[in-house]
Amino acid sequence: MKNSNMFKNLGSDLPSGLVVFLVALPLCLGIALASGAPMFSGIIAGIVGGVVVGIISGSPLGVAGPAAGLAVIVANGIQDLGTNAAGEFDMMAGFQAFLVAGVIAGILQVILGAVRAGIIGYYFPISVIQGMLAGIGITLILKQIPHALGWDKNPEGEWEFFQSDGHNTFSEIGYAFENFTTGAVVITLVSIGILILFQQGFMKKNKVLSLIPGPLIAVVSAILLNEMFKAYFPEFALMNEREMVNGEVMENNHLVNIKAADGTKPYYGLLTFPDWSILKNPNVYLIGFTMAIVASLETLLCVEATDKLDPQKRTTPTNRELFAQGTGNIVSSLIGGLPVTQVIVRSSANIDSGAKTKMAAISHGFFLATFVLLLPWLLNMIPLACLAAILLIVGYKLANIGLFKKMYKNGLSQFIPFIVTILVIVFINLLWGIIAGLAVAIFYILKRSYENALYSKFLEKEEGERNETIIELGDVVSFFNKGHLHKKLSELKENSFVVIDGTNNKHMDYDIFDLLEDFMINAQSKNIQVAFKGFDTQRSEKLNDFINEMKEKYENTYEKDAK
Repeated sequence: MKNSNMFKNLGSDLPSGLVVFLVALPLCLGIALASGAPMFSGIIAGIVGGVVVGIISGSPLGVAGPAAGLAVIVANGIQDLGTNAAGEFDMMAGFQAFLVAGVIAGILQVILGAVRAGIIGYYFPISVIQGMLAGIGITLILKQIPHALGWDKNPEGEWEFFQSDGHNTFSEIGYAFENFTTGAVVITLVSIGILILFQQGFMKKNKVLSLIPGPLIAVVSAILLNEMFKAYFPEFALMNEREMVNGEVMENNHLVNIKAADGTKPYYGLLTFPDWSILKNPNVYLIGFTMAIVASLETLLCVEATDKLDPQKRTTPTNRELFAQGTGNIVSSLIGGLPVTQVIVRSSANIDSGAKTKMAAISHGFFLATFVLLLPWLLNMIPLACLAAILLIVGYKLANIGLFKKMYKNGLSQFIPFIVTILVIVFINLLWGIIAGLAVAIFYILKRSYENALYSKFLEKEEGERNETIIELGDVVSFFNKGHLHKKLSELKENSFVVIDGTNNKHMDYDIFDLLEDFMINAQSKNIQVAFKGFDTQRSEKLNDFINEMKEKYENTYEKDAK
């Protein structure tokens, strides 16, 4: 994409960037919490993902930032690198050491881009990609229901089904219904109503209203509604609270809570830098390698998914994307940010808001930096219930009922990998969901190969003529088909006649040659007559040599080519 085109659609891209900023902010904070990292590290990653990655990337609509799929790797990495020989854990020391692993991961991603490894993403089946989208959407919905009801005691970014406090996603939803906050429910319902209204056809056709993003109106309305609650209905007002539970201070933040910098500690004083002394620890390289692979895989799958959602169906250069993400991870890690990937939640919100070029992604990074640095007090007025409403709508669009119906109509070979991917993502995590879905998809590919490589039929002739069994070989007969072919040959009765038809065959593995030779020996003892058909048309000299060898060795068994 030419840079000159980036500024031609600012009327669409800037409002979209603002919407993505509103979606990205709670995710940046939440994922930092889930990762056990400083809150500000999530903000840094969001800014770097928008500005640095956005400028370098060739993706027209993709948006990068801290990813929920990496939260477990980050949390485990900080725990591992921050625990000393005595078993004592220092979070900040672990985080500084982890930043080194982030730099290593970024360097590896740049190398992957340079060696043109971006093509890997094209080898993932659509069922897995769609399952990834739906799984993320369902996870978003499940995780935002408590916030929509005003149950905000747990970190927003705790994406694992089985949580660190012993609870799980469903139990948290149960607690939320038992302890809902009326003001939060009202704000959620009003926000969802506004979002649905702005998606209606008559709103999109209006020249003025179509330029106003629904989420922006929802956020403004939520702030005003909560301020009204404070003035006239204080029992409904949402605020950030602290309470003592079993001797511990528990925060119940109903509003965004970003600590502003002050004169003694300006924002650059909140930055964290890598501890390079950890390079002596071999674990840092393993963590960096693991993160590079997972982040690259997640990025490539998100690129594929984002391109499919793009109304113009543009294609993102994947090698350039790996280079951009690697550069972003190097920069983010050097200044104390979380690792970044292209993220489908932000990207889909970007597309849904009407973005045209990557200026939307870049502007969202600038919005994030500007508001967090200059207007944290305004952000701290936004109810989490409103942000939850935005994410509930995004989640439903990723996992709508129509998608499930479509995948079911495509057949079980598409539907089952799709469902497996979703279930594992929801109950375990994103990486294992992708692996599980891919394994099931490969199983169906092998199953189809197993069924299509051989075709057998029995022809019963008229009296006086010899009945025959015809075994037709497919284009490729590999070792995987050995068991199937062996079963067919072993079912042949004594004194029978079989035609092995290789007219359509282009390749046979050595295992098949070996099996056929064993069969020829066995056929003599059972007085089975064998004819080979169509092998004279093969291009493979090995096939021709094999047939001639069979003819010479087993002339009593071997007949002339069947007609």
